[in-house]
Amino acid sequence: MTKSLIIAFLFFSRLPMPRIEKIAAADNGRALLFLPLVGLVIGLLLWLGAFLLQGYMGTNVLAAIILALWCVLTGGLHLDGLADSADAWLAGGDKRQSLEIMQDPRCGSGAIITLTCVLLIKFTALSALLNGEQQWLLILVPLLGRASALLLFLTTPYAREHGLSRDFVEHAPRPIIRTVLIIITAITGLLVGLQSALLVAVVSALLIYALRRLMLKRLGGSTGDTSGALIEIIETGVLVVLSI
Repeated sequence: MTKSLIIAFLFFSRLPMPRIEKIAAADNGRALLFLPLVGLVIGLLLWLGAFLLQGYMGTNVLAAIILALWCVLTGGLHLDGLADSADAWLAGGDKRQSLEIMQDPRCGSGAIITLTCVLLIKFTALSALLNGEQQWLLILVPLLGRASALLLFLTTPYAREHGLSRDFVEHAPRPIIRTVLIIITAITGLLVGLQSALLVAVVSALLIYALRRLMLKRLGGSTGDTSGALIEIIETGVLVVLSI
């Protein structure tokens, strides 16, 4: 389990971790269990940055710095998945074409437009959140984004014949993950109150349903890129809800 914990941080963040020489498929599957923990640590670091810098600069400047820190902590991994997915949906006509486009490292117009819109919404919502001195809510956003990805992995087949994400899907400890998702839902309700928790749940459920339906229709399942896209979109939606 210690190896799987390290793998989770190695693959889903840019936080320094010990190097692992041999990784088995089962290790990757168990690593999925720690995905929400990765989100929690990222959220804590975002909150700590906002807490330490609050009062030394304008809200918009602080929001821009926190957003940049967010990108650094994740290495832009999920933004890259969002960009690849956007290009595939705009230019790809079928499953084969879409999967090929996702593997192309170049960014097209769909990727640029989508990334600009998502980052702009995140920045604006961050600014509103910080202006209301509710920076502690930053802890929840990455956590809920990655919990949504867990739900996607549990309910959606993997679209590619081969790929690293297949190990995560096929070897994930599903009963434990279901328990983790229930616990995260309960904690969210306790922290933000029933009304806000319900709103977050409704918005997240609608976004997951719509994105999952698009994945199944075009690809017959999910990929690492579409999972990253889901995380970014859920984070943005949750951030907007919490900033209201």
